[in-house]
Amino acid sequence: MEKDARIYVAGHQGLVGGAIFRRLQAAGFGNLIYRHLEELDLRSQQAVADFFQQQRPQYVFLAAARVGGIHANSTYPAQFIYDNLQIQLNVIHQAYVNKVRKLLFLGSSCIYPKFCPQPMKEEHLLDGKLEPTNEPYAVAKIAGLKMCQAYNREYGTRFISLMPTNLYGPGDNFDLLDSHVIPALMRKCHEAKVSGAKAVEIWGTGAPRREFLYVDDLADACLFVMENYEGSEFLNVGVGQDLSIKELAGLVAQVVGFKGELAFDPTKPDGTPRKLLEVSRLTALGWRAQMPLKEGLQRTYEWFCASPWVKGKT
Repeated sequence: MEKDARIYVAGHQGLVGGAIFRRLQAAGFGNLIYRHLEELDLRSQQAVADFFQQQRPQYVFLAAARVGGIHANSTYPAQFIYDNLQIQLNVIHQAYVNKVRKLLFLGSSCIYPKFCPQPMKEEHLLDGKLEPTNEPYAVAKIAGLKMCQAYNREYGTRFISLMPTNLYGPGDNFDLLDSHVIPALMRKCHEAKVSGAKAVEIWGTGAPRREFLYVDDLADACLFVMENYEGSEFLNVGVGQDLSIKELAGLVAQVVGFKGELAFDPTKPDGTPRKLLEVSRLTALGWRAQMPLKEGLQRTYEWFCASPWVKGKT
């Protein structure tokens, strides 16, 4: 990509889009295009068509999405599938109509079957039933990557897709009803430390194993593949190692400084037993994640403590 290329980052206010935006700025790209949620509803076909016609972006990073943890996915399944399908349909199609040079679509490791062989390889897609708690979201993301492949095949576009593992980092959502596991654990442990509570309740048994990627590492991977990858096949992006939720909770508590009990509630759902990505296709291209988990958690906690999420701040 040329340094003066017109680059649209869809979802620049979110965890992933914000990290991509910072990474592009740091790399010297000075012609970045973005719109706040109040300015452009990506679910509106006409609004997105008008935006692309007016702005004529040359490159697109599609990081806009409705996301959330087990509770949010279970509570709002219709919103998750509708919003994500609409966003993807509109942005990907208008990228084709307006002759965008290249588009990067960001999906999720949720696309894989619930009982997928581990580590999960790209060829395992659609080999089994999805995890019920996030099936609508996963179906939408599968549709997005398949749409990119279909447009490449029929129209000769250069649309590529990355499927990242579980993400965390500065800019994350710490709402206890809608957040993913790391921000939820971090906020619970922080508030328990501040209040002097003796225990923190955690959903599930603690047995499921998960892999976690620092969001700035993902942003670096996005820029890397945009400049170095031309294939239609999607790529996994992760760190290649996992840990149990119980181990993760202990690490978060240590970083936060909470010394009380971590009380797991086995009546709550665990979700997929294990999610570890096989990332050899991406590493073969020359990219690897750099941020150690504990250091990433420390940086995330520092950001959280200075953010409006901390009780008493506005």
